Amino acid sequence: MKSRSIALLAVVVALTLVASTGCITKKLYRADLEENNQKVSTLESGIEENERRVADLKTETDTRLSELSGKTEKAVSIGTSAMSAAEAANAAANRAAAGKLIWSETLSDDRVKFSFDQTEIPASAATLLDDMAARIKSYGKAVYVEIEGHTDNIGSDDYNMELSGKRAEAVRRYLNEKGGIPLHAINVIAFGESKPVADNGTSESRSLNRRVVIRVLE
Repeated sequence: MKSRSIALLAVVVALTLVASTGCITKKLYRADLEENNQKVSTLESGIEENERRVADLKTETDTRLSELSGKTEKAVSIGTSAMSAAEAANAAANRAAAGKLIWSETLSDDRVKFSFDQTEIPASAATLLDDMAARIKSYGKAVYVEIEGHTDNIGSDDYNMELSGKRAEAVRRYLNEKGGIPLHAINVIAFGESKPVADNGTSESRSLNRRVVIRVLE
């Protein structure tokens, strides 16, 4: 009987140990699982943050590239315009040096009226241009015509350069369409406000600077 009691006690103790070990193992498993889950969450958060940083960097890079592209295109446009103007002026200077000046006419407010900010040929200039075209065609030799556009100093440099070019081009078209002078014999140069003949201090002096100079060379 005593031996049976001892054996039963041993079984109970063994079962208790097994149950206790199982509980400990489950606790450790849960602890490990929670720790791993935490690590995974931390890793996922890090990856998401890196992805946001990459996206922000891409957006910033695209923006800066776009701004740089715009500035580059503008610089190229300005450079091209400046180069074209310089080439035209240089070509005119070369022709003037090689050619002989026959005569010149200046269309300004003392002879015709170039109104402020206007590019149309004034009616008062029509007779003068008609006479010039007739004289060119009756000269008997090949000539070429230089037309210079000038403005006063009201407005920006770029705007005045464009305005002076349009005024000179209007005279060129008139001499071609009304006077019959071939376009290849006419050259246009825009000077804007860069070559004033008066100080631009008064409305009268500014009107003198709003002019188109026509030179006929042999």
